[in-house]
Parts: sequence; C-alpha cells; structure tokens
Amino acid sequence: MKNTLKLLIAFISIMTISSCADDIEHTAAITKSSGITLLAPTSSFNLVLDGAKLNDLATTFVWNDTDNSTNGTSVSYTIEAAKSGTNFAAPIVLAVTTSLFKDFTVGNLDTAAKSLGLAPLVEGSIDVRIKSSAGNSNYFTLKVTPYQPNWGIIGSATPFAWDNSTDMIYNPLTDTYSISLGLTTGEFKFRLDNAWTTNYGDDGKNLSLEPGGTNIPVTAGNYTIVANFN
Repeated sequence: MKNTLKLLIAFISIMTISSCADDIEHTAAITKSSGITLLAPTSSFNLVLDGAKLNDLATTFVWNDTDNSTNGTSVSYTIEAAKSGTNFAAPIVLAVTTSLFKDFTVGNLDTAAKSLGLAPLVEGSIDVRIKSSAGNSNYFTLKVTPYQPNWGIIGSATPFAWDNSTDMIYNPLTDTYSISLGLTTGEFKFRLDNAWTTNYGDDGKNLSLEPGGTNIPVTAGNYTIVANFN
C-alpha cells in the first residue's frame, strides 16, 4: 500500500557562499562626490559562484581616500551594493570598515547577489561603491552568477542511511525542492550541500523546521517530500 506524505516546509534560506571566482566585469562610473576612489575589483571580472567553495576568497575591495589625510583620524567606510541600473535607489550594506580594503568570500557575494534578487545559475549584474560621511566613490558593475543550493535528506530511513545525503530536485517554476522515494522505518533530516554545517530537523514535530533540530521520525512507506525555502 502506498502512503503519500507531502511536507510543505517554509523557512528563511541560509545564505552560504562558495564559488569559483573567474572574472568580474566592472564598469567604472559616475562622477565622485568625495575624495574616495574605488580601485578594485578592476574591470573585466566575472564571478561564477560555486557552492562547494563558499569560504574561498572571491575578491578584495580596495580604495583610497584623498580627503582622509589627517593622521589618527578614523573614517568609517560603508561598502554598498545595488541592482545594476537602479542608481543605488535601494542599496544593501555589504560591510562597514575603517580600513581601505575588505576581503569578500564567494559566500559573501552569493548572499549579496541573492539579496538583490539575482536568480541562481543566471548571470546578473550588481553595482558596488564605497560610501563615507564625506560622500560616495565611483562605482563598478560586477557580473555575478549565484549558485544553486543543493538540499537533500539524510538519516536511517533514507537509502544511504547516515552515510550520504539523497538529493532533492529543484523546481525553478515553484521555487521548491522535492523528492519521491521509499523510506524505511527510522528518521531523517534535511542537509545543505551534503555537509552538516547547515541542517534542519523538527523539534516540535509540527513540520516547522529548526536549525540543528531533532531528527524527523517516519514509518516505512512511499513518500513525496516537498520543501519550500522562501
């Protein structure tokens, strides 16, 4: 007898970032309103982000500030990003620092790109600039391809038990992950990118997932599991 269980799970997606940094294409700019000049990333960079390399260095933002010539004066710089062509109407803050440089990992850029509405596996453009109390720098346009998170289920009830995740299938039309399979009596939970860094269980046994939550018990049968990560 076939038992069909549909789990509709909604939770805030975790932004991780791993990626291979290829190039970044940058288009420099508008007239500056301060002494800040964004120097890098330079032109012709394009980042294709890889979920397996989220902690790798993707690029380093470097700038100078001719207005900050007083020794001992600490100036706060904000690195902003906006969807390309919006003239920074609704920018997001990538980082705040008193240094004249800032490293960004693949994960940092992936999170930024997705926050600005760029779709996974599709090349998009974001504008970046440096801002201080004195004004804004020039900007560059970066081409970024966000990575597609790989969600799976793992546990004693699944085909590979606790040894390996069983991948779920992503549907871009519904923005859901799903899998149909036979499970044995046991437990399972959700895991991102086949690693334990990000995993979800169900502490309340109410189909509401919690980070690092309790394993989800299940009896033997055929199941369809659908997860919505909006």
